[in-house]
Amino acid sequence: MNRGRIVVASMVGTTIEFFDFYIYATAAVLVFPTLFFPKGDDTAALLASFATFGLAFAARPLGSILFGHFGDRVGRKATLVGSLVTMGVATFLIGILPTFEQAGYLAPALLAVMRFAQGLGLGGEWSGAALLATETAEKGKRGWAAMWPQLGAPFGFFLANGLFLIIMGVMDYDSTAAEPNHGFMTWGWRIPFLLSSVMVIVGLYVRLKLTETPVFAKAVQDGKKVKTPLGEVMRTAWRPLIIGTFVMVATYTLFYLVTTWVVSYGTGKVVDKSGVKLSISYIDFLQMQLIAVVFFALFVVVSGRLADRVGRRRLLIVATVLIIVYGLTFKWILDPANTTQGTMLAVLIVGLTLMGFTFGPMSAVLPELFATNVRYTGSGIAYNFASILGAAIAPFIATWLVADYGVGWVGVYLAIAGCFTLVALLVMKETRDVDLDRV
Repeated sequence: MNRGRIVVASMVGTTIEFFDFYIYATAAVLVFPTLFFPKGDDTAALLASFATFGLAFAARPLGSILFGHFGDRVGRKATLVGSLVTMGVATFLIGILPTFEQAGYLAPALLAVMRFAQGLGLGGEWSGAALLATETAEKGKRGWAAMWPQLGAPFGFFLANGLFLIIMGVMDYDSTAAEPNHGFMTWGWRIPFLLSSVMVIVGLYVRLKLTETPVFAKAVQDGKKVKTPLGEVMRTAWRPLIIGTFVMVATYTLFYLVTTWVVSYGTGKVVDKSGVKLSISYIDFLQMQLIAVVFFALFVVVSGRLADRVGRRRLLIVATVLIIVYGLTFKWILDPANTTQGTMLAVLIVGLTLMGFTFGPMSAVLPELFATNVRYTGSGIAYNFASILGAAIAPFIATWLVADYGVGWVGVYLAIAGCFTLVALLVMKETRDVDLDRV
């Protein structure tokens, strides 16, 4: 199988998937509270928007079970195509939904359905891309090979926020001063959702040219497929399932705090308990995030190389300890009385640098925990259950904590998540040299 094609297919698919996911995250702060929920309490509308954001995380384990079943029964290639189409169609439809003013409560209901479908698609996408990379990797280079689909996260984030930044700049939209009937709020925000269809077509073109991974093909040849991958995972691999889930919890919590929640905090949509309000413009904040995400991408690459040299477990233990320390500094580094744009940029850079270190090895670690005949299902469930524990509720809890107890407690919340991950890593055995052909 052509190595370059594998790299492109694994990375372009996750880039598209994360692009779709991130444009929703951006709109959940900037657009949806105003357009899709009843007018009234701004904080309540933001919390409702975050609730629909979190709905996709509830769908993701279901997606991992559904697509995992077909990935372990039918094959990696066909399942990857199905997950991409599911995500792409749902994202496009969000771009043409009516608003609350046009359709009443039908509008948030439809938004919730589309968000659920997005979650189903992404639930099957990541594990398929990770398996495509790991099951075709050269000996001793799985960490490096598995790094490529992980780059889809920063690339998708960069494309999503970069596109929003361009649109707002061209339309001269300022979130702190613009009128509700501004062109961006009536139709401009829809452009990224509609353009996702173009990216899906590109992703499908690349993936349809792939052949099946040799590891899965060998399992089929040897008659090792199982009839019910979910049942087999629960019966034979429940321990790695639990370990894999908690290994990912800190990663998810960190990412959705420093990319989703922090936007609402930094732009003043959520006010600290002290009553001091940050008021960084949304465009300035996007620019800072785009700078910080470069560090995310860079350290995904660095961690992929390190994971092969020093081992996955040792690297992730160091990264998790640093995440815990980082969280415990929130009381000072995000104090609204002293936080400037420069300080916020530093907070974002440090957070996304740590994200690169902890996220880069994950597409090697989770597949390595499971046997071939349940690998798609097992790695997907672990990855996506972690999304519920670490990401789905993170923006919601952080919004509540900062309003009632102060921003320092948001950092404590991150540190607690880090402690759960640290325990899982201490229990986990090193996976660098495991045989992926095992069933």
